Amino acid sequence: MTTPAAFDIFLVATPGLEAPLAEEARAAGFAEAAVSDGGVTFAGTWSDVWRANLVLRGATRVLARVASFRAMHLAQLDKRARKLPWSEILRPDIPVHVEASCKRSRIYHDGAAAQRVATAIREELGAPVAEDAALRIMVRIEDDLVTVSIDTTGESLHKRGFKEGVAKAPMRETMAAMFLRQCGYTGTEPVLDPMCGSGTFVIEAAEIARGLAPGRERSFAFEQLPGFDAGTWSKLRGANTANSTAQRFHGSDRDAGAIRMANENATRAGVADLTTFTQQSIEDLTPPEGPTGLVIVNPPYGTRIGEKGPLIGVHRTLGTVLKSRFAGWRVGVITADKQLAQATGLRFEPPLPPVLHGGIRVGLYRASL
Repeated sequence: MTTPAAFDIFLVATPGLEAPLAEEARAAGFAEAAVSDGGVTFAGTWSDVWRANLVLRGATRVLARVASFRAMHLAQLDKRARKLPWSEILRPDIPVHVEASCKRSRIYHDGAAAQRVATAIREELGAPVAEDAALRIMVRIEDDLVTVSIDTTGESLHKRGFKEGVAKAPMRETMAAMFLRQCGYTGTEPVLDPMCGSGTFVIEAAEIARGLAPGRERSFAFEQLPGFDAGTWSKLRGANTANSTAQRFHGSDRDAGAIRMANENATRAGVADLTTFTQQSIEDLTPPEGPTGLVIVNPPYGTRIGEKGPLIGVHRTLGTVLKSRFAGWRVGVITADKQLAQATGLRFEPPLPPVLHGGIRVGLYRASL
């Protein structure tokens, strides 16, 4: 029950975006990355954990699965949890919080299971256990198999550390990155978002083109673990150098406040020289000078009765403008309502699996003009 040199690393995915996350992980050098329930799994070492947190754009968090064993009842869970090499896994001076989930197991009480493991950590290692601790131990009991994981990330990976200004109904950076990937974006073409809000799609596309690691400026929970080497981590993070790119990235929005926030966010992210944000309506939208590329947009889709009528008009206008002015471009439209997508009049490719966004299932509709 010790932590092996190589262990399972689990990337938590936004529901519905497991497949593009697995593709991204393999492209980043995690060759064995494969879709599993709720995310992506591959075998690796602690250096892989660090690098996954640093470079992956689509993962929500990175879990290190440090131990597994069978337990049929709470006393057995207590006994086996106490035998884990906690001094190799955690530091005695860092507070931890334990969460548990039980599924199809004879141990069925989440709270009781978490309490047993927390007590084992406190009494065997001496580490304080606190509800508000930043370092989380996650215990999953499924079919009587106990898996103990460390959340090595801390704050969700969509928090890159640059977006202070947020518009209404913001798109998470992790989702934006995966939608860009599903649209075939690789960083070698311009991107335009005509309803850009705080600029998430535009800034994410510019970062990808420049080759900037999404975790380059933030801290992570793994920095509080016993095997963390600050010097090695500094070298790994410092190895990420920006590429030059001739591409430019454009956003527009009718709201002046959104444009201000987008410009400020781009400046903090270090891509302001690649981005242009303009206050304008959809009716005034025209393609930027230069090569064709990708239009990606997350229009309002409303969740209450009576909202759809005006939104159909917005989508119809969007489709008309794109068809008449953006020949040769590709389009990605994110919406929770198929009728709104159809109102654009665009010929969409076969649908992709729906994605859970803020409790609403949304779809990415792709087309070529």
